[in-house]
Amino acid sequence: MLTAFARAFKTPDLRNKLLFTLGIIVVYRVGTHVPIPGVDYKSVQTCVDEASGNQGLFGLVNMFSGGALLQITIFALGIMPYITASIILQLLTVVIPRLEALKKEGQSGTAKITQYTRYLTVALAILQGTGLVATARSGALFSGCSVAGQIVPDRAIFTTITMVICMTAGTAAVMWLGELITDRGIGNGMSILMFISIAATFPSALWAIKKQGTLADGWIEFGTVILVGLVMVGLVVFVEQAQRRIPVQYAKRMIGRRSYGGTSTYIPLKVNQAGVIPVIFASSLLYIPALIVQFSNSQAGWATWITQNLADTAAPAHITLYFFLIVFFAFFYVAISFNPEEVADNMKKYGGFIPGIRAGRPTAEYLSYVLNRITWPGSLYLGLIALVPTMALAGFGANQNFPFGGTSILIIVGVGLETVKQIESQLQQRNYEGFLR
Repeated sequence: MLTAFARAFKTPDLRNKLLFTLGIIVVYRVGTHVPIPGVDYKSVQTCVDEASGNQGLFGLVNMFSGGALLQITIFALGIMPYITASIILQLLTVVIPRLEALKKEGQSGTAKITQYTRYLTVALAILQGTGLVATARSGALFSGCSVAGQIVPDRAIFTTITMVICMTAGTAAVMWLGELITDRGIGNGMSILMFISIAATFPSALWAIKKQGTLADGWIEFGTVILVGLVMVGLVVFVEQAQRRIPVQYAKRMIGRRSYGGTSTYIPLKVNQAGVIPVIFASSLLYIPALIVQFSNSQAGWATWITQNLADTAAPAHITLYFFLIVFFAFFYVAISFNPEEVADNMKKYGGFIPGIRAGRPTAEYLSYVLNRITWPGSLYLGLIALVPTMALAGFGANQNFPFGGTSILIIVGVGLETVKQIESQLQQRNYEGFLR
């Protein structure tokens, strides 16, 4: 991998793309530290220091924003509105025929869906920005902080509107930066920004574990966590690369005097076909009841039960429900993202068939059978990856948003592998040696 990066910097156009990507990353990280008007920055820092290691319900979103959410900066919402909008559009594509038709139109249809995603991102940014400002004004953003009510000293409507507009504009700017990386840089821009946001929280989280440690001034715990993290990264890379290859043979056709087809290829079905989406869905769904309790300030029996069982990540009820939700959403997302009947029809249209399987409906049934069989280990793997770090590293003072937790490590490994593959593919295009050396 290091050799690939060294060769990339020796290639002029690839070097320019890498430097452009690094420049956008610097701009993005600077924006995560610029506070919006109307916020008392000293009070925010006081509450952040008091809430260190216990970020509560907003920890997951804060991780995706690179720590900007709890700092209430212009990039406080980060790329979460765009991620949410993309998932919503992807789900609606299966339900709404118009969107499904646009998806099949090719590049023009994809451009139209991308435009709808941008509009929905801005709408979600306004909604989430309003919720964040209201939460900060009420003091619920940092529950238990002594100066939580002084974060937004000016309660005027004009100040509130200005804060929401600044955060919405920041989200639009983040979306634009991500698209710039996609067009003129290396890799998928949104994925790169998500990677940087999560990686930015690593040093502070690791150092917090070192400070909380007691063995050899915390260095034993620090080294153990690093070792466990490396082992987990290796295991995740192994599973993420695993796939079931279904052979496909294309019949030979004679058109005039020329022969077409007759080639053999395969359909790669990944063990983890759903990626990190089920973990995000399950986490978001489990946050809703605890969020309702926090805003309602209710002391009823149902609120106490939710606080003790669902809001507490170490509670058996939370762990069990979290695991089953991940397994359910893994099957749900695979079912809507991979259509065996559509794949079988496309193969039949172009003269392709799976050896030993008849074309048409038997092919669709076979693909559905293989997909269900391979999704089981993939969903169980996602559930274990999401839960094992939380349980195993609890003794080191790690919380549910520990950097080597399930969501963060899946995103880090997935984006890293995809970016390295793109760099290597572009290097092969520019350094093809052929047979003669």
